Amino acid sequence: MKALVIEQPNVAVVKEVPYPHPGSNDVTIKVENVGICGTDVHIFKGEFISPYPIVPGHEFSGVIHEIGENVTNFQVGDRVTADPSLFCGECQYCLTNRGNQCENWGALGNTLNGSMAEYVSVPSKNVVKIPDSLSFEAAAFIEPMACVVHGMNRLQLQVGDRVVLFGAGAMGQQLVQSLKMAGASELIVVDISEKKLEMAISRGASRGVLSQDLASLKEEYPNGFDVVVDATGIPAVIEQALEFMGPTAKYLQFGVTAEDAQISLSPFKLYNKDWTIIGSMAINHTFLPAYQWLKEERIEVESLVSKTLTLEETVEFFNSNRDPDLLKVQIKL
Repeated sequence: MKALVIEQPNVAVVKEVPYPHPGSNDVTIKVENVGICGTDVHIFKGEFISPYPIVPGHEFSGVIHEIGENVTNFQVGDRVTADPSLFCGECQYCLTNRGNQCENWGALGNTLNGSMAEYVSVPSKNVVKIPDSLSFEAAAFIEPMACVVHGMNRLQLQVGDRVVLFGAGAMGQQLVQSLKMAGASELIVVDISEKKLEMAISRGASRGVLSQDLASLKEEYPNGFDVVVDATGIPAVIEQALEFMGPTAKYLQFGVTAEDAQISLSPFKLYNKDWTIIGSMAINHTFLPAYQWLKEERIEVESLVSKTLTLEETVEFFNSNRDPDLLKVQIKL
């Protein structure tokens, strides 16, 4: 079968690889759509924890092509998606509802070959059937939405909180909708793209601010915000975002950074202002809640697809500069 393989940092090729036959408790899925995540780009650049060579891709949907001998709850032809998380289920973190910190953590497309391929094998316990009403494009957003759900669970937003969100890309647009539904009052979004800010406002942001206008925003809000969220993963932006934290503010680091990224933080302000600093890593048993949210059309995602590529075009995409107006890019197999 054909797959995109990152052979080493900054080297990706499309090549023939062995078909992944399912184990006795697995299913093999014929992939239809795959979303390209910021983590995939970090893997390509050698900035994540992934081994090489690896087939990336963890946001996907498709149709069951083959089932293992012990699988009874799925059939060939079922329309499905799957949680890419591979938790051991036995360590102290798995046993205390902290599976994303599993001592033996793994994930399809991160530590094992993923879905940027014609077929992918997945444990059947991770698979979720999708109704005909949910497109393959939308179903490939369940994994990123599961990350949003985990971030929202970590944040514990209070109704009426004033929020500033840095980053209005595809993840930022999902966060905007989620923060609005969770009860944010003022919801200001910062980005370098006017088009993305306009979309954020249409989805519930109360205002959009170009990053070049941050000084005036700081003057307008000298006491900062109740909640600050970063969805960029860019260290320089993160340092700017921290400056908008008000007394007792919560900060959510949602955007994925390079593994060796560093920022400067005032420990005196952290102490003196009673700040709460929160991380949000991937998924923590939040795939099904995200599926329910999308199935019931509480979050709109299909219009976030800016471009659809082939596997071959994806290699070029990895090697190219990003268009600042680009939202989600998906691969169609």
